[in-house]
Amino acid sequence: MGRFIALMILVIPGIIAGYGIKLMRDTLFQIVNSPFTSLTLQFVIGFILFLAGLSFIGGFIFYRDKKNGKIAPRFSKRKGD
Repeated sequence: MGRFIALMILVIPGIIAGYGIKLMRDTLFQIVNSPFTSLTLQFVIGFILFLAGLSFIGGFIFYRDKKNGKIAPRFSKRKGD
């Protein structure tokens, strides 16, 4: 059950990142989607969605690997040590 929840936590940001890529691709082909008024705004929102989804997935994987002790020693140091 825990693995299923972890998968669902990763699928939603993956969909958000995919939608961001779609918005950026549509901008390159000059297709304006309905909630956006200009191509520049559409590209910026798509880029932000892509970065948000990618950073969430990356942070999730980094946290999981840090908890399991699978990261490089330079990342496992704490400020108090």
